[in-house]
Amino acid sequence: MDLILITSICYLMGSIPFGLILTKIFLKKDIRKIGSGNIGATNALRSGNKKIGYLTLVLDILKAIVPVLYIKYYFPELIYISSLSVFLGHVFPIWLKFKGGKGVATYVGILFSINYILGITFTFTWLIIFFISRYSSLGSILSTMVIPIFVFFNPNYEDEYFYIILFVLIFFTHRENVKRLINKEESKTKIY
Repeated sequence: MDLILITSICYLMGSIPFGLILTKIFLKKDIRKIGSGNIGATNALRSGNKKIGYLTLVLDILKAIVPVLYIKYYFPELIYISSLSVFLGHVFPIWLKFKGGKGVATYVGILFSINYILGITFTFTWLIIFFISRYSSLGSILSTMVIPIFVFFNPNYEDEYFYIILFVLIFFTHRENVKRLINKEESKTKIY
């Protein structure tokens, strides 16, 4: 019973579309009709209001941190399944016909909740790749790939399979970005 209840709550928390909500309230726009049409933070930055973009980023991270930290302390045996549920909620929200964000901000929240070293590793790697390339998508894909490699070679960590699954999912959500990167058609991102 705990498993069903916890995974359901985590999924529903993950599926709160903050990018859509914020652009509707403050900009009177539908983020799904802006830029890539994605509801995540990177596309929210394209809304013309950087504050909305950054607030979306923070809230998408927090919607993972809040439930995952709770599970970590009260139901530690369910940490990975609940984390996956939050992530899937963001990427496939039930009230948006399962068309959500790409999952990176929520993934970052999951990493910091499970082990802050993983969160720092991801963030540091993303920043390096982004400032070299100016491609948010490339930074996200490669940084997500670094985490299971880091976990595999570090005996203090475990469950590299969980991080491999999340890498595969994030690669899937970025499949169109990968095509554009290969064809040199990907848009560079301005974060300031």
